Amino acid sequence: MSCAEWLAKRLQNNYCRILMSLHTIHWSSKILGKQTTVRVIYPESGTPPFPVLYLLHGLSDDSSSWCRNSRIEVHAAPFPMIVVMPDGYRGFYTDNEQGPAYARHFAVELPNFIERTFQARTDRDGRAIGGLSMGGYGALRLGLGHPDSFCSIHSHSGALDRGATVLRMWQENQDPDGPNRPEEILRIFGSNPLLASHDPLELAKKSREDLPAILIDCGTEDFLLQANRDFVAALQAEKIPHTYVEHPGGHDWNYWDTHIQEALRFHASHLGIPAQ
Repeated sequence: MSCAEWLAKRLQNNYCRILMSLHTIHWSSKILGKQTTVRVIYPESGTPPFPVLYLLHGLSDDSSSWCRNSRIEVHAAPFPMIVVMPDGYRGFYTDNEQGPAYARHFAVELPNFIERTFQARTDRDGRAIGGLSMGGYGALRLGLGHPDSFCSIHSHSGALDRGATVLRMWQENQDPDGPNRPEEILRIFGSNPLLASHDPLELAKKSREDLPAILIDCGTEDFLLQANRDFVAALQAEKIPHTYVEHPGGHDWNYWDTHIQEALRFHASHLGIPAQ
């Protein structure tokens, strides 16, 4: 085979691997009282209805972040699943104490919209959820708060301290014009973020009989590493089944782009998608 033939074959194979459609959808949320945006990767092979992975972004990002900063389209291509990437704003995916009911929006309203719009499965065993940083917390908050809606959860570098690190960083930097101000965290979580409505551990304890499968990972150089270790220790103390893995790396897209590949295989195994 000549070099030109090899290159043409390689390009053809790569094109086939990423053959899918990417949708940007603007839709009206009654819960948020506004228009919002969601990105959707839709498979071009396989037989519908397809299982769905809801993939959440971190603080200060938006619905475009996974597509702009990672190779999620390439990584998801071998799997006949829909990947839904909503705009999570800065609400930590929980029902804010003073603000929108984000948990109800993401766990109920958004799946209802996706299932009306696409050929998506509507059963628990056809839905999974995951995310990074704020979205890692959000995936656990939503998945454990609605265990009858999702069969599996993953969290990369989760902000499992529910805003405590953000508050501490503000106290250290004292930037009055910075985006992470104490009043914002108080509006989200109230004065007690350990309330059951915000605490994934308390939510898991309420529904321990039929919990989704849980995968948690964090980088060994991540500033949220201790928060993840503390949360996992609490899961262990409560004998809540989970898998926890630490990998080299920090709180960045190099880490998340690498380990989303493992998360996709994890979800596929619980969604009934054959191993790739």
